Parts: sequence; C-alpha cells; structure tokens
Amino acid sequence: MSLTVHWFLPTNGDSRHVVGGGHGTPATASGRDRPPTVAYLGQIARAAEDLGFVGALTPTGAWCEDAWLTTAMVSQNTERLKFLVAFRPGFVSPTLAAQMASTFQRQTGGRLLLNVVTGGESHEQRAYGDFLDKDARYRRTGEFLHIVRDLWDGKSVDLHGEHLRVEEARLSRVPDPVPEVYFGGSSPVAGEVAARYADVYLTWGEPPAQVAEKITWIRKLAAEHGRTPRFGIRLHVITRDTSAQAWAEADRLLAGFDQETVRAVQAGLTRSESEGQQRMLALHGGSRESLEIHPNLWAGIGLVRGGAGTALVGSHDEVAERIEEYHALGIDEFVLSGYPHLEEAYWFGEGVLPRLAARGLWTHPDGRQDASAAQVPFAS
Repeated sequence: MSLTVHWFLPTNGDSRHVVGGGHGTPATASGRDRPPTVAYLGQIARAAEDLGFVGALTPTGAWCEDAWLTTAMVSQNTERLKFLVAFRPGFVSPTLAAQMASTFQRQTGGRLLLNVVTGGESHEQRAYGDFLDKDARYRRTGEFLHIVRDLWDGKSVDLHGEHLRVEEARLSRVPDPVPEVYFGGSSPVAGEVAARYADVYLTWGEPPAQVAEKITWIRKLAAEHGRTPRFGIRLHVITRDTSAQAWAEADRLLAGFDQETVRAVQAGLTRSESEGQQRMLALHGGSRESLEIHPNLWAGIGLVRGGAGTALVGSHDEVAERIEEYHALGIDEFVLSGYPHLEEAYWFGEGVLPRLAARGLWTHPDGRQDASAAQVPFAS
C-alpha cells in the first residue's frame, strides 16, 4: 500500500521563520512576512500537486483565514490536489455542513477531505458563541457526525439529541464520493468519537512508542464498533541533502525564537484544555535544551506554535527512515509542513519522496515513474 502524503496551506501566514500561534494564541508577527493570499497559497498548492502530495490541510481558528472559503478559491488553481479542510462542528448546523461538503465535492470533482476539530479551548469557543464544556463539545461532535454521515448516505434524518436536533433533514444531492473524515483527540471521549466515525485517526508527532500506544487504543475502541480506521500523523519537516545542513536550519529557526514570545506562547498553551496539546508541551517542557526527543524528531516548533509542535529533521535518507519507522507502527498517512511552505515542499518532494519510492513505500498519484527514485545521489 502506497503511503499517502499531504502538505499544508499556511492560511495563518508564512515566513522563513516559524509562524507561531494556534490553540487560542494569536499568530506571531512572522505570519505577516508572506500573507496568505489566494495567489501565494495557490503557488504552494500547485507545487504540492506537481510534487506528488495527495492533499493539503488547512487549519481552523481565530488565528487564520476561514478554511472553507480559502480552499474553495484555491481549488480553482489546481486539478488533482485534495483539500483537508479543518472545521469545527459547533459553529454550523450539521445539515448545512453536509450540504456544503456535497457542493464542494461537485464543484471540485470530489477533492474534499474533512478534518473535524472539536475545539480544545473554551475561551476561543466562547468567542464564537459556543459555551459548552470540552466533554460536551465532543458529545455534540458525535451527534453531528451521526447526522452528517446519514445525510451523505441519502437518508432522511430525525434526531433529538443531547445537543442537536433535526427533523426531516435530507440532502437533495448526496456527495460523490463521500468525503473521508479525519479526526484526532487524546481524551477518552475523543477516542470514542474517533472509534465510531473517523475514517482516519490523526495524531500529532509524538515519539514512536507513544504513537504506537494511541494506535493500539483506537484500534481496540474501533473494533468494538466493527470498524477499522486508518491512521495518520501530523509533522513538520526540515530535510536537506545532509544531516548537518538540516540541523543547521533547525538551529537557525530556534535562534529566531524571541524569548518573550516563547514565554507568552507557552503561558497561553499551558492553559489549554486539550490533552493532545498538553502532551506536546511535555515533550519540551518550555526549554530550549534537549529538543531532539527521538532520533531526528525535534520538539523545537512547539516552543512558539500550538498544535503540531514536532519536526522530522535530518538528511533525506534519515527522514525517509523515520517515516518508514512510523509506517511500521501502522501510520499510512503523513500530513506535513515546513517553513516556508513553498520551499520546504520542494525540499521534501524532490529529496524524500524519491527515497520513499525507492523503498517501495510511495508512488506518485499521477502514476509518474520518477527516475530519481532509483538514483538517490546524496548520502546521510
């Protein structure tokens, strides 16, 4: 089975430095270096499509542009690339969301994937008018996905749930294909929702032993419902022709972290209700020391950025080895990013993907035979 590799659209802005923010913290000033215009995001999307990425994730939250609108516009600049659109189910009715997804599929030729984000920060949720606590938000997400999936199946839905109520809900046109649902979460209630409704369970880039524990946990829960989801991981990448060059780039990014910015971001993230975010913080403890927490796995990004806070750092061969290591655990999908996203897409696409192809782990979605897959000129 060929690995599925996705890229990222930085709708919070891009830079040659790390753009911090997320999980209730604002984007850092570096996000203004390359504003997230449709023109610039279109460049990234077209590069990702040509290089062989299957899709591109867009984030959600107060720190970035709206994912639905942005991807709808950027999709017109591409032909094959799919869009992994992050959205929060508490902000829109399930019937309308099902209709929006159906429309997106028809207008893009079936290129929508959905990343369902329940929302881990109550203060940010309240800014949007959502006053449920975290566990209640997850229960509402379960009801939401129950309704949406039935609507996509062409059913008429009546549900009087704890949080959602619809009567005689039905779509006049169902999506074809039905969008796959990507979902993550580390709390017990999140695991239950994932087990019932996720096509792909996503985890942030923790060390392999911790990722293996999550996979075992979700597989067991899903099996109780007769389901077998796939698994994906969200990581940044810094890959170069040699290991020394890659670590020099990581050091350059780290040197650009203003200590006051680190302090402010860490203070904000420490208050996060997200169990996954707390697991990310525990990987570095707010310190600049000992950031390589597993061979080629660097926790430095998490000093200034919420959410995904780790990066694969190394030569193209080393990064390919780490991807193979995660794949051996059961990870089939990799959602990647790097600063700046245009240039790093090329570093990874031209450096690592041919090596994965040579290992028999990846093929270009367009069916191309890349001659460089058999001739990997750079050593570790």
